[in-house]
Amino acid sequence: MTSYHLRPVDNDLTDKVKGLSSVGMVMAYLKFTKGGDSQKLLHELKYRNKPKLAFELGSLYGKMLVQQDYAKNWDFIVPVPLHPVKEKRRGYNQSEHFGLGLSEALNVRLSNALIRCKFTETQTQKSRLQRMDNMEEVFQISPYAQVNTKSFLLVDDVMTTGATLCACANVLLANGAKNVDLVTIAAGGY
Repeated sequence: MTSYHLRPVDNDLTDKVKGLSSVGMVMAYLKFTKGGDSQKLLHELKYRNKPKLAFELGSLYGKMLVQQDYAKNWDFIVPVPLHPVKEKRRGYNQSEHFGLGLSEALNVRLSNALIRCKFTETQTQKSRLQRMDNMEEVFQISPYAQVNTKSFLLVDDVMTTGATLCACANVLLANGAKNVDLVTIAAGGY
C-alpha cells in the first residue's frame, strides 16, 4: 500500500500530471514495481479474468478513502473505458470493477460518462510523448452523461506517465466538469 491518500495534492503522481491536466488529487493504492507483486496483480486483472479481485481492491482502498473523509468530494466515479473490441476480448473492464468497489465503499455512484471512440495499441513500450500523442481524440463524453458542474473521481488500473488519465480528465473538464481527481490501483515507473 501507498500513502498517496495522505498527501493527494503534493506527491510524485501530481508531479507527473502537472502541465498535462488541471486535476486535483492524484492517488494510488499500490506502488507499481516491475517484476514485483503489484505487476503480477495487474497481470492477473488484465489477462486472467479476475473482476472480483478488482472489485475487492476498490473496496479496500475505498474504505481507506472514507477514513480521510474524501467521499463527499465526488458526485460520480468514472472508470477509464476500454475500447469495445478490447473489452469483449478481455471479458470485462478491470478499471470499472475497481471503480465499482470504490463506489460501494464510498457510497458514490459509478458513471460510464466516458466512451473510448478510437482503438489504440498498448502503450507499454511508448515514451511519455508518444503516449500523449496516442491518446489524442481517443475519448469522448457519453451522450447520457451528466458532466457539467459535477465532480469526478476518475479511476484506472495503473498510472505510468499519466497520459491516459490526463486525456480522460481533459475531456471531462472541457465538457464542464467542476473537478476531476485521479485514483489507480497501482502507480509508478517511468
